[in-house]
Amino acid sequence: MKATPQRSKLSAALKELLAIARKVQKEFALDDGYSAGAVGAAVRTRSGRIYSGICIDVACGIGFCAEHSAVAEMLKARETEIVAVVAVNAKAILPPCGRCRELLYQVNRKNAAARVLLREDRVVLLRELLPEHWIEAKKRSSRK
Repeated sequence: MKATPQRSKLSAALKELLAIARKVQKEFALDDGYSAGAVGAAVRTRSGRIYSGICIDVACGIGFCAEHSAVAEMLKARETEIVAVVAVNAKAILPPCGRCRELLYQVNRKNAAARVLLREDRVVLLRELLPEHWIEAKKRSSRK
């Protein structure tokens, strides 16, 4: 019996975001064996604009993730509120690392409600990836 292919449950908006992240993700060489573009990311803001970015992999931890690059582009346009985000490498959709999760949240706390594409069949809110967030815990403890 032939297996029926599963249909993607992604909305058109998330499919568009994923396509843009995949389009910018193309690794290329920098000097001394470093690289950029191994990961591509895209964020959609409350206004509907999409900003993309790529990672930069260099020595000493001074590079940055693709999500940081996309957020920098967004901030240049003076936008802060994200409704959806995705990152990809050549093989898969990638969840944002802890540093990226923090950046997305700290740019605008409303971003806790941003949709994060983890797989083509799984979307979660950023707040689900930041349980018991330290900023919220600090605010609660200062009220006591």
